[in-house]
Amino acid sequence: MAELFSEGRDATDETAEEIIQRLEVERNYIPSSESVRREYAYVLLKEYRKHLRSATEGTET
Repeated sequence: MAELFSEGRDATDETAEEIIQRLEVERNYIPSSESVRREYAYVLLKEYRKHLRSATEGTET
């Protein structure tokens, strides 16, 4: 998430999909079910928003 922040990425659906793609490249298991992927993307986006808030406040998560 720090890498995406350093790239200036906003908390968008596209960013959530980018996180999933990067995790897959690193061989993290991501379920193929569309409903599970959507839920996973939602949680990732929620966590990325937390990271953005922390990073802009000067504290790391």
